[in-house]
Amino acid sequence: MTAKPHIWRFFRAGGFDQPRIDTPADLLAIGELDQKLWVALSCPVSGTEFDRRTLALIDSDGDGHIRAPELIAAAAWAAGRLTDTGALAGGDLPMTAIRADDEEGAAIVAVAREVLAGGGERIGVEAASAAQARLAEKAVAAWEAQGAAAQPLGADTAPAWESLQVVAAKIDDWFTRCRLAAYDERAAGLFNASEDALKALAAGTLDANAAADLPIAKVGAGGAAALPLQEGVNPAWAAALADFRARAVVPLLGARAALTETEWLTLKDRLAPYAAWQAAKPDPAALGDGALALERLARYCRDLMPLANNFVAFRDFYTRQGPATFQIGTLYLDGRACELVVAVNDAGKHAALASLSRLCLVYCDCVRGEEKTSICAAFTAGDADQLMVGRNGVFYDRQGRDWDATITWIVDHPISLRQAFWSPYKKLARLVSEQLQKLAASKAGAVEGKLAATAGGVAAKTGTPPKAPPPPPAPFDVGKFAGIFAAIGLALGALGTAVASMFAGLLALKWWQLPLVAAGLLLLVSGPALIVAWFKLRARNLGPLLDANGWAVNARARINIPFGTSLTQLAALPPNAERALTDPYAEKPSPWPKIIIALFVLAGIVLAGLSFVAH
Repeated sequence: MTAKPHIWRFFRAGGFDQPRIDTPADLLAIGELDQKLWVALSCPVSGTEFDRRTLALIDSDGDGHIRAPELIAAAAWAAGRLTDTGALAGGDLPMTAIRADDEEGAAIVAVAREVLAGGGERIGVEAASAAQARLAEKAVAAWEAQGAAAQPLGADTAPAWESLQVVAAKIDDWFTRCRLAAYDERAAGLFNASEDALKALAAGTLDANAAADLPIAKVGAGGAAALPLQEGVNPAWAAALADFRARAVVPLLGARAALTETEWLTLKDRLAPYAAWQAAKPDPAALGDGALALERLARYCRDLMPLANNFVAFRDFYTRQGPATFQIGTLYLDGRACELVVAVNDAGKHAALASLSRLCLVYCDCVRGEEKTSICAAFTAGDADQLMVGRNGVFYDRQGRDWDATITWIVDHPISLRQAFWSPYKKLARLVSEQLQKLAASKAGAVEGKLAATAGGVAAKTGTPPKAPPPPPAPFDVGKFAGIFAAIGLALGALGTAVASMFAGLLALKWWQLPLVAAGLLLLVSGPALIVAWFKLRARNLGPLLDANGWAVNARARINIPFGTSLTQLAALPPNAERALTDPYAEKPSPWPKIIIALFVLAGIVLAGLSFVAH
């Protein structure tokens, strides 16, 4: 009978439908779910806030990435080792839920009983990991106990074996050449360096390794009785042979200047047990024992459901129930707390792709003592007026540790509609301020020039050598100045005409139309910036930000304006806080702003009155 397909439920977030993984049945059915509906198809092991040991166990090929087939396989393996898949809902592993009707299950149960020998019915991840560590220690201890018989030189066996490994291939090659030369004397000339090879060496600048590819020693015409270890060896291999002689030949065979093939084979046989012992060293990460399988099962029961909800779906991120696996902490900077913070290895490479997210991104180098790391934070509320390279903040990681953070790179995108509305006026104010500063600087420069000239005259009277006289002023050009005055007159006339036309138009309006005109002027100035910002804010996408970190995001994970605003917290006074509004160091208010506002209001009233009378 064909099994019924799993009935999936979805929730809408980020502008797309995401699968709900609320029960172990949902988790075990992810293999049936069309992968086009998965939010991500791959995530990196590093740079994520998830248990590294669990991720390493799921990463079956050890390539540093968790992919969809590996997550499906992990869930299937866990289900196969359980009599009650309800254990996959999270928490500790119940002893009664472990399946024990096969060899692997029996081994797991045996270790589980040892873990629970002191009482209890559920096995935590820490206890299972401790059992695996104890078993690994026992295996390593048993392996080390076998090492005495495998080390003929004791502690000096390892250096001897390592020195042999360096020259083994070249020595085997040399003895093979000698046997062939003994078989046919014509081969001896071919097996040594040819004249062309030596000419090629002679043409260049030689160093110690220039002849490394040539035989380790000269092959004799009638074969060679022994390999020289000191005299007549290839200079590129002289040091390695000397080390091999001192560490392996002399301690095992005695002092000698040459090595026969029989002695060479004997030497390798003497060190072969050490090589076999090293190859048998137990790997604590390898599966096959009950303790490691128990640890794996306990971790899967605790972690597979949260991992799936940060992989198949981005539930934790979009429901705001807790930080997602890619959120590594919170950045406090410029009166804001940014919660969408990801790890970064190379800011330049990351920004090249992450800028497509349309998020305002700030890259920071973080330092804590000798530790260093780099982060990328998304600013999704407030404005960017005070965000600049070099500003400092504090980054709190998920463990609660604080880091000194310094801005190194900014990817500028609109943060909010409010910022976009006021941006033209801020730019105008900045432009006017810069022009006034330039004008003031030029005037100050002129005054300083006059003072310098005056000082030069005084110095001349007092006998100080005068400086070079300034160039004579250009002669007065009447035609040029007449043209300038004419241009100024035309400009003033056009300006006056425009002002008169504007006032005439305002007088022609009804009084209730004047506020509409003012609103229209505001929209005329701020409208284009608002439209551009609105389109960019609607296009904000989490995908490129994570893809730049090695994820394979499979959906258009949008960050709309309300949700984006919730990712950056602005500074706010606590509830029921008392606030003193008197600032003893506040600047004295100038009356001119009030006078100007009053004049504008009066002008508006007059224009409204004139318009009312005219109609």
